[in-house]
Amino acid sequence: MATTLTPIESAKYNAFVNDLTTDANAARPISAGGTAGTSIATAQTALSVDNKVVYAAKAGNYTALGTDNNAVHRYTATATVTLTAAATLGVNWHYTIIADGADVTIDPNGAETIDGAATLVIPNGYSALIICNGSAFFTNKMATTVKALATSLSAFAPPGHLYGLTLSNNVSDATNDIDIAIGSAASDATSPAMMTLASALTKRLDAGWAVGTNQGGLDTGSIANTTYHIWLIARSDTGVVDALFSTSATSPTMPTNYDRKRRIGAIKRESAAIVAFIQDGDFFQWMVPTADVTTISTTPTLRNLRLPAGLQLVARCGISITHSNAMATVNHWDPAIGSTLPINQLGGFQVFVNTVTNQGGTTVQEVRTNSSGQVYASSSSSALTTYTLATLGYFDRRGRF
Repeated sequence: MATTLTPIESAKYNAFVNDLTTDANAARPISAGGTAGTSIATAQTALSVDNKVVYAAKAGNYTALGTDNNAVHRYTATATVTLTAAATLGVNWHYTIIADGADVTIDPNGAETIDGAATLVIPNGYSALIICNGSAFFTNKMATTVKALATSLSAFAPPGHLYGLTLSNNVSDATNDIDIAIGSAASDATSPAMMTLASALTKRLDAGWAVGTNQGGLDTGSIANTTYHIWLIARSDTGVVDALFSTSATSPTMPTNYDRKRRIGAIKRESAAIVAFIQDGDFFQWMVPTADVTTISTTPTLRNLRLPAGLQLVARCGISITHSNAMATVNHWDPAIGSTLPINQLGGFQVFVNTVTNQGGTTVQEVRTNSSGQVYASSSSSALTTYTLATLGYFDRRGRF
């Protein structure tokens, strides 16, 4: 022990320091909390660990993985991994790549190949074991990571799922804007993913699409008097959910990086303004119905209804007739049935007349249309005094079935 005011003797002091140095650099036993080794290799052997984990979050290119065998690299951003020459790495050299945030591209050295191709993309959420045979590279079957599996389970959606997302005319600018309520929907892909709109959204029809509320919603082209289908869209890489307007009922022009979609409704623009409507689930009701057809004949004829274009819908129609010749029957039916009246004339909307005075009546009928918004219509009598067919609204299942 050192004593106060006693000179330090170099021989004793140096020997003590040397002992400490030797001890610090010696292989400390596992029982003493060490690894029983003084190098990575001897420590791995002593601990019975034959692999090492190298966690590297790399954005952009990560050139030359090096020759470390049996390691694991994790990427949380887009990356391109360039491999060292296969001959340098040797037979059975292998590496595990985990894509945990974005896709990772594997680029072999020079003209070498991986799985017979120039490059290999490991999708986000997947991992792959890359193996060298001395002249080329190949992979085992890609596996979903535990984290990605949990994410995919939470994002899974039953086909056709649709909740909320009610559409309405915007109060401040009913001419151009549509409000979209919160809700969720399954994407229309083969393996649907859940898209959830957590906050209400307002999109403008009079401006090109931009992300966010009170921003433009038009996917392409210029605003016009036509049908616009409203799509819920999402990015699988960031989870951002938005909406856009498109004249296409099947293939909207998607913004960059948006790869999920679902049609949630449709609107009509007439006389430079969005037509006012009320949505109640699958039923869309026009605020101000108009007389779509005012003539009819005994020959079955296709009649145009006031409906969004590009869809087969079930229209709810208001029918009014007046007749002065004993009886008249009016029928409307699905064009898919054909032009021949599918039922006896007595099965339609009828007006009986017992006197020479005109008799009238009104009714509401629901009928399925073709994709052009048309139904067949015919009358049993050409002596109708008046006839009016108005579209009150329509049922749109929006892909739920």
